[in-house]
Amino acid sequence: MVGEVNILSRGGIYLAKLDPSKAAEVGKIRPVVILTAQEILNIIPPIVFVCPLSSQSRSEFSSLHVELPPRDNLQVTSFALVEHCKSITIRRLIYPRLAQLTDTELSLILHRLNRLLGN
Repeated sequence: MVGEVNILSRGGIYLAKLDPSKAAEVGKIRPVVILTAQEILNIIPPIVFVCPLSSQSRSEFSSLHVELPPRDNLQVTSFALVEHCKSITIRRLIYPRLAQLTDTELSLILHRLNRLLGN
């Protein structure tokens, strides 16, 4: 519907158009987890911070990746690719939400992001 406002949820999994990608960046249309704080999402920001998902994980990144079992409209086992987290415009997101992470899964992704950043 034209003009409809979609409120995003932290830990929500949405499809996103990540092309064009450069070098080793993940691209194409793929699921992403919204990591932006809910207080910011409530004001409908133009940019959100996301973690892309993939159906494959490389062993050298296994200490950063988080395995997510299928649920709702996320139909295959997926891996949160923490090393590929990035900010994107909300215009890249495709509604509706596919699924929602548990608090434990979201915490694990944020913990591994902190590890990546050296915290």
